[in-house]
Amino acid sequence: MPSNLLNQESTAMMVDGFSGRTCESEGQWNHIKKFLERSGPFTHPDFEPSTESLQFMLETCKILVIGAGGLGCELLKDLALSGFRNIQVVDMDTIDVSNLNRQFLFRPKDVGRPKANVAADFINNRIPGCCVVPHFKKIQDFDETFYRQFHIIVCGLDSVIARRWMNGMLLSLLVYEDGVLNPGSIIPLIDGGTEGFKGNARVILPGMSACIDCTLELYPPQVNFPMCTIASMPRVPEHCVEYVRMLLWPKEKPFGDGVVLDGDDPEHIQWVYQRSLERAAEFNITGVTYRLTQGVVKRIIPAVASTNAVIAAACATEVFKIASSAYIPLNNYMVFNDVDGLYTYTFEAERKENCSACSQVPLDLNFSPCSKLQEVLDYFTDSASLQMKSPAITATVEGKNKTLYLQSVASIEQRTRPNLSKTLKELGLSDGQELAVADVTTPQTMLFRLCFTT
Repeated sequence: MPSNLLNQESTAMMVDGFSGRTCESEGQWNHIKKFLERSGPFTHPDFEPSTESLQFMLETCKILVIGAGGLGCELLKDLALSGFRNIQVVDMDTIDVSNLNRQFLFRPKDVGRPKANVAADFINNRIPGCCVVPHFKKIQDFDETFYRQFHIIVCGLDSVIARRWMNGMLLSLLVYEDGVLNPGSIIPLIDGGTEGFKGNARVILPGMSACIDCTLELYPPQVNFPMCTIASMPRVPEHCVEYVRMLLWPKEKPFGDGVVLDGDDPEHIQWVYQRSLERAAEFNITGVTYRLTQGVVKRIIPAVASTNAVIAAACATEVFKIASSAYIPLNNYMVFNDVDGLYTYTFEAERKENCSACSQVPLDLNFSPCSKLQEVLDYFTDSASLQMKSPAITATVEGKNKTLYLQSVASIEQRTRPNLSKTLKELGLSDGQELAVADVTTPQTMLFRLCFTT
């Protein structure tokens, strides 16, 4: 069955199964057996119908869902009704009133509680035999041992940084033997994303297919307001929030030197909200709310429940295909748009030979010896193929490991800031020198090779 038709049929069965009727345990998985215990014209060429695939899904296969928001709630429901009973979910957020219109696993009584915990309890109570284990943490709080236990990982995130970090973690788990990738070390990543009435689903086989960083150009650029408007002529509430975010926060340092504004920290958002109200009052601008403030700081695009449902169904279908080997997986990127009518398209995103995340060799940095370290830093943050957030740069100089610049720790940032105005030659760097760069977008340290130009 083609993937789009399979999505429709699977989704219809899932919704019916989630209507609240008590399932008889004897026939609970009859709808799944139809796909796994008989062949058909659209099954995988190597597929052999059996009962073993269902048993693997029910008893052995371990799925990790990243995110328990709009996409995550749909994913958990779809996966649990597709026969996956060993599921874990990671989410660092708590439930807000604004979530209730589309994140259907939550109720008003749940406001303030961790999303992961509430979502897990709901699924476990509703679907017999399902065991969802919640983790109210950041994905960065777990090490390689945690991620290595899963057969498939599914992302329902609203953050490109988190996606890139997860992508980097799975790449770090790959094992190469004499330069050849060991297929047993590959953990497939199914990634879904939505933006209003638009969405996408993709299948990533780390080390084999295009990774997140291979296709960074596909992610929409952030909307930036002109600085002159923000500073002197604000006209809309968003301008007031941006003024506080970009100008007041670094100037007043409300939570101490070097503290980066965290869109998930209620105290940070409350401070920005209050200052934004004051700014708006100066220019007789209305419409500044806590929710708007958080949306501007986190670059949140309003979510649409129907888009979440479609993309989650597509992602869950790909998980089912990979776990059962019954159908050929998506190859490898599907876009969805129902702004004007309905449009969907599938294409193969190709790997980049010089991808900073999945290539096996250090990338070349072409700079003059007279270039300043600030220029290198700007390249890391402004390059469309890198898009780093706060890179820390180190190098081995005269046999010693030297931190050239580090922004995240205030005391070290202050000590290394003078290096930004020095040339690469003045810093003791040479042609062919390797720079080690760490950033919040990846758990791995990336290596770059300096190639001096004349």
